Amino acid sequence: MGYLEKELTGWGRYPRSVARVYRPDKAGQIDAILGSEPDGILARGRGRSYGDAALNSNGGVLLTERLDRFLDFDPETGRLTCEAGVGLDEILRVCLPRGWFLPVTPGTKFVSIGGAVACDVHGKNHHRHGSLGRHLDWLELRLADGSVVRCSPDENADLFRATVGGLGLTGIILAVRLRMRRVETAYLAVDYYRSRQLEETMRLLEEEDDRYTYSVAWVDCLASGKNLGRSVLIRGDHCPLSELPERCRSRPLEVRDRKLGALPFEMPGFLLNRFSIRCLNGFYYRRFREGRSTRIEHYDPFFYPLDVLHHWNRAYGRRGFLQYQCCFPGETSADAMQAILERVSSSGQGSFLAVLKRFGDEDAGFLSFPRPGYTLALDFPMRGEPVLALLEELDGMVLRWGGRVYLAKDARLSRENFERMYPDLDEWREIRRRVDPEGRFSSDLARRLGLSG
Repeated sequence: MGYLEKELTGWGRYPRSVARVYRPDKAGQIDAILGSEPDGILARGRGRSYGDAALNSNGGVLLTERLDRFLDFDPETGRLTCEAGVGLDEILRVCLPRGWFLPVTPGTKFVSIGGAVACDVHGKNHHRHGSLGRHLDWLELRLADGSVVRCSPDENADLFRATVGGLGLTGIILAVRLRMRRVETAYLAVDYYRSRQLEETMRLLEEEDDRYTYSVAWVDCLASGKNLGRSVLIRGDHCPLSELPERCRSRPLEVRDRKLGALPFEMPGFLLNRFSIRCLNGFYYRRFREGRSTRIEHYDPFFYPLDVLHHWNRAYGRRGFLQYQCCFPGETSADAMQAILERVSSSGQGSFLAVLKRFGDEDAGFLSFPRPGYTLALDFPMRGEPVLALLEELDGMVLRWGGRVYLAKDARLSRENFERMYPDLDEWREIRRRVDPEGRFSSDLARRLGLSG
């Protein structure tokens, strides 16, 4: 097949990479593409990982966007079989009107199911239902030698664990079988609560999370002093038909596409500064009144608030941004979050997007990110050395408190620190050497972290 030499980025638009890009229509074309790329290739879905996990500089990148066929759906059991290029938005469009919802969803629906498996995505319900890998019956994987194998928790289980969360480095995911979740409506009953500081936020998450299927806290990461960690807790459950307001009952399983358009140009980088971010944070925090309030909300703004504006990442300007997500075990989470928020607040580098969640049990993938405890995600406008130095400092704090960094959002973690964060790395490497001894599947992230060989 022919290719197009093209500049690519992750969703953070940093770093940038030039690669030979292929766009097959059928899975049968993959063999020819791999044969023409002796120096390595990487499958890429919709490019929503933030850093360099879906980049392969000077190598081959295989887009899966046309490998997007629905293969089977059982409306009685909710088992969905589809190709890896199918998007979560497309799954919702097909399955939700039939009463089935995604078992796990990240903060955007514009993600391919193959990419979601490769990153083992988690959502607001991890404390109850874990990450996506737990909800797979099986996946089909095209290996470096041309063979296609089926992996599941019971069949080729070690390869399954290496592929779920394996960032596309064990082979090309061709298809998956996913267990959907039964729902009566497309709506959620959502509780909002404005907390005054970090200790209150974490206490409420710890004491009340088991009452909710979905739970997250937006954190004002520039607040300091007695207001450090002040938050808006956002928690909800699927709304049963019997509790749905009358105005919504005519179309209880409605799929909506909210469209405000796209950000048409890159915003000047100077607009995102300490003053503007502080104003935005203060405005958002004060949108919610004191005490607890409950609303009935459609699933789309609850799960995907930023999807309404396409290309919202352009708000960070040409230089882009870095998302930094870390997690900590339960026993160190309070001290770790306190220290990190204090450092981010004093640096002035924080952003409007800061999210705190509680994780449940550890997931199956050798390189899966979640572990029991808490996770914090922060966005940082890319301002060169000052922000890179801050994130390196945060890496040291993460290690000190026994945590790890999410690879699907990373663009600059060192190999040494990575190896200290992921204790199952040796097992993953052993399986990788067995199924891809020549390192045919590679990426910029893999070379940076020593995962290619």
